[in-house]
Amino acid sequence: MDIPFWIYFVVAGIIVSAYMVIRTGREERMMEDEIIEREGEVYMQRLEKEREEKKKTQNSAG
Repeated sequence: MDIPFWIYFVVAGIIVSAYMVIRTGREERMMEDEIIEREGEVYMQRLEKEREEKKKTQNSAG
């Protein structure tokens, strides 16, 4: 049973393609995690600023 040589190229292409999909997916996931983390930090800073303003307002009025 003799396999044509182009079959080896097809199999190699499938393997390389699968590797690239996995690598790209991992990189995208890492970038998304970084973006989400930055957005969370901005949100937490905004909450802290609002708390401080609320305390100042309560201390001034009270």
